[in-house]
Amino acid sequence: MERFQADGIRTSLLGVPGAVATTALGLPPVGEVMGCIVLHLGWQGYGCGAYGMTGNWSTATVTSGQSAGLTGYRPYVDALYRGYDTALERMVIEAQAMGADGVVGVRLSVTHQGQGNREFVALGTAVRSTGDHHLTRPFLTDRAGADVAKLLHAGWVPASIAIGISVAIRHDDYTTRAQANAWSQNVEVTGYTELVQHVRADARARFHDHAAKAGADVAIVSSMSLDIHSIEPSDGHRDHVAESIVIGGTLAQFHAGHTAPTRALSLLPLRRI
Repeated sequence: MERFQADGIRTSLLGVPGAVATTALGLPPVGEVMGCIVLHLGWQGYGCGAYGMTGNWSTATVTSGQSAGLTGYRPYVDALYRGYDTALERMVIEAQAMGADGVVGVRLSVTHQGQGNREFVALGTAVRSTGDHHLTRPFLTDRAGADVAKLLHAGWVPASIAIGISVAIRHDDYTTRAQANAWSQNVEVTGYTELVQHVRADARARFHDHAAKAGADVAIVSSMSLDIHSIEPSDGHRDHVAESIVIGGTLAQFHAGHTAPTRALSLLPLRRI
């Protein structure tokens, strides 16, 4: 759907420092842009690999990155990727319609609308170069305008938004239930530690892969979230499900000068150690 924009009016989500910084670089804001999609999440996958009438069998954590067939939550994770990727792509299309060279300050959000429906939204501010050369596809970054200016001065250009998503499931075996009992001593719940370690590691690996596909040199990690809930699919059978999402921006280096950004950034190398 074509957006209406009044003549001479340029909207922006940037604050004053960000707008001034990008304008000083020759990338003034030309309008706020948005992309969205509402998805119905039906079949999400399931299965922790634990069987038995008592539910006391031990089982390894199953992540969406390693799951296959009916085991794990890979269909659910694939749906999440589709939601984020579609929202970002529709935001890019809107930015291209404005003749933009980039979108800065990108924000991603997910809203639950009930009955398995979720709205994925990408918001940002489109910027356009005042020079004669323009990009065929706008770059994307979740960094604020001032940070974008610092990065460009230091020889780094934003490329894309990278996302890593993982969902892991683990059966609450006898040892886990005993350690997590309210009347137990102060002990580590090894099953839950394994669950969160596996899901965070898998999400980071997916983030790394997503960033590497963009052809970037490094990626800036902006957020790492973790959500855990329990489910009871049958009597005497309780599992815990953990969902981890890593979001950030990728960068490419265009010159190796000695100037560095004045703000510290957390960089994730794209070379495996």
